[in-house]
Amino acid sequence: MPDELDLLRHANPVPDDGPHYADGALDHRTELRLDRLLHQAPTTTDVQPRLLRRTRVAAPPRLMGALAATGVVLIVVLTALLGGPDPQSAVAAPRPLVVQDGSPPVPLALLADRARAAAEGGSPVLRKGTHVQSWSMSMSDQAPPVTLPQETVVRWRPDGSHTELVVATDPRHPGRPVVGDEGEAGLPQLVADGHVISRRDYPPSWSDAPPEAPPPHDAARLRTYLRQAAYLPSTMNTDEVLDATEILLDHWTLGARESAALARLLAETPGLRPVGRVTDRLGRTGQAYVHLGSQGARRMLIMDPSTGAVLGMEMTATRAEPRFRLKPGDVMQYSAWLR
Repeated sequence: MPDELDLLRHANPVPDDGPHYADGALDHRTELRLDRLLHQAPTTTDVQPRLLRRTRVAAPPRLMGALAATGVVLIVVLTALLGGPDPQSAVAAPRPLVVQDGSPPVPLALLADRARAAAEGGSPVLRKGTHVQSWSMSMSDQAPPVTLPQETVVRWRPDGSHTELVVATDPRHPGRPVVGDEGEAGLPQLVADGHVISRRDYPPSWSDAPPEAPPPHDAARLRTYLRQAAYLPSTMNTDEVLDATEILLDHWTLGARESAALARLLAETPGLRPVGRVTDRLGRTGQAYVHLGSQGARRMLIMDPSTGAVLGMEMTATRAEPRFRLKPGDVMQYSAWLR
């Protein structure tokens, strides 16, 4: 006769690797939602930073909305941080992307038309999992801001299991030391480029709810999908659309049809201003679209000029915050998605 405990484990409707609240280790977004329920006033979004730190100090009030909503400020205490060789190369934040002089802005509606035409062949196809390089700023009132660069690869198997590999990497300084995830003392530490921060293997799991469910191919249904994926109400503002887009791209590598639907949705979203051509941090040429939020942060969306695929997103500060040594133009978060 099977052991009763094994029967209960197999019957568990919310396994600890599931996308929602589970009787076990909380996932990143669930952890943030629980923290907000216990300690913070309610907000309209629950997007979780990739590297949530449990030790935090309060951010300036006028930036709190933008930073909490997009998950870009990872507040940690940074005393006695970053010994070893050449720490400046590791802690320096990346410079903001610069629009090329004289490059003509491409309206998002035109880019969406190009994406639809590129999707007629149906290639590439949708793939569950992601490959992303990201930079996240950690701030403290006791030390200068520190940029945490990392690369994450998530791959799913046919049986519903998946792996997640996170390494410390920074394409600006290949081969040099970079700042990795927190060490034994709970603080960021210098590690070698390519150092494995974490390697996890997850058992089979399935869900028919966004963002685990495959995204649809048309803009109207995709908008509903993104709203559900980000736990948002019936309408989304521009910042919330961009937040939900990050959630989507951190779960799926979009195919041509999905990229076309997302491009159309973004074209229908107000407040994204075309500014011209940029070269992203992986050397790719893209068209940039800028949104200036109401909380002192600027979002830049970078898209492939031919296929409409989202290449990256950047958030920069628009106001100085002397307490945290934050200056206008400082990059607070950047993500670059790859196939």
